[in-house]
Amino acid sequence: MKYYLLYLSVVMLPARALSQELATFTVQAVSGAGVTPVAVPLDAIPYNTDEGRLALYETTAMQQEVASQVEAGKTPKLWFHFDHREGDKDYVICLVQDDQPESPPFLVQKTDQATIILKNNRPVLYYYHEEVMPPAGVDTIFRRSAFIHPLISPGGAVLTRIQPPDHYHHYGIWNPWTSTTFAYGGREWNVDFWNLGKGEGRVRFGGYVNHEQGPVYAGFRARNEHVFYDGNEEGKERLAINEVWDVRVWNTASDDVYIVDLSTVINSPLSGGIHFNQYRYGGGLGFRAREGWTRHNSRVLTSEGDHRAQTDDSKARWCIIEGETEVEQGLSGVVFLSHPGNRMHPEPMRMWDEQAAGGRGEIFFQFTPIRHQGWTIKPGKSYALNYRMVVYDGQISSEKAWEYWKAFATAPVIRFHPR
Repeated sequence: MKYYLLYLSVVMLPARALSQELATFTVQAVSGAGVTPVAVPLDAIPYNTDEGRLALYETTAMQQEVASQVEAGKTPKLWFHFDHREGDKDYVICLVQDDQPESPPFLVQKTDQATIILKNNRPVLYYYHEEVMPPAGVDTIFRRSAFIHPLISPGGAVLTRIQPPDHYHHYGIWNPWTSTTFAYGGREWNVDFWNLGKGEGRVRFGGYVNHEQGPVYAGFRARNEHVFYDGNEEGKERLAINEVWDVRVWNTASDDVYIVDLSTVINSPLSGGIHFNQYRYGGGLGFRAREGWTRHNSRVLTSEGDHRAQTDDSKARWCIIEGETEVEQGLSGVVFLSHPGNRMHPEPMRMWDEQAAGGRGEIFFQFTPIRHQGWTIKPGKSYALNYRMVVYDGQISSEKAWEYWKAFATAPVIRFHPR
């Protein structure tokens, strides 16, 4: 009787609606989790996009379509937002004949210098594919591409900084490896891809894989290349690490919050692979905060209850960094989340102390998976690190940070109903 009633509710949809019901399923909520994007695998669902588009409905509200977005691939997925706090929910996927409803809130815009992700036509973040030169009079060795800046809060506050005078090689959100060892050309190399002033190596943009936009997310995948300088051939750059960044900005129901995922997949084309040596910083996810945040007007709190003075060399599942901004609420911030699948999770961190930057206490933060132990990247294998940034205006509580982390860390059970 349950499925018969469901069928009746489906066929009573308006004329624009479905031509075919494809599947029904239940999402089982995770206790203590909050809002998160959820993906339903489509590999077992027979559909052809030539015949229409996929539409998603809650079975209790069949007149209102749930915003969803298809990600193509070997295992295609249907993405939508799910709030664990509302409990389990039943959904139906339909093949419909009409066009996608209204233009998406998130768009991707590409310029000569950068890819920009916008929400409701306001920029959220910039990723630079063109090299950015350092300030006039500074050695051009500090130029670079393949980084995010600015990261912008929902209210318009810039949260990142690049090329500060104390560290010209700091670039917003970025993640080169500091101390590496590998074999090439019959000898052993030790290369620092982080500290550009050494002239040993750097990271550069290597090309886009794709751009995507829609009602649920907008983003891109890009190749970032770690290259070193071949001393046998002046100016010649050799590739040591391939990295693919998958950057997605997710829509949320709130105007004060959005979610950014940064996933990186790394491998090495070198025949012997490469070793990331144990070091206090490097790789992972690095964040140089806006210039105005100092020890006087910002705060740090981790999942383990540590404040800024205790954060460096500790481990955490998440880290809140927030401070005063010009937005209406007076504060903006980011919750940095480390996925349980990441190496060394709960992940070690690097955090400048309150006397950093000449006593001003400016903020540099990093999740650092090689802080306590080196990491060998074997030839022919790929490795992944996954991070989430919850970007907000106002102030966020530790309870809310836990909700975001649990939603990120625990995939809900999706149970398809028999047909």
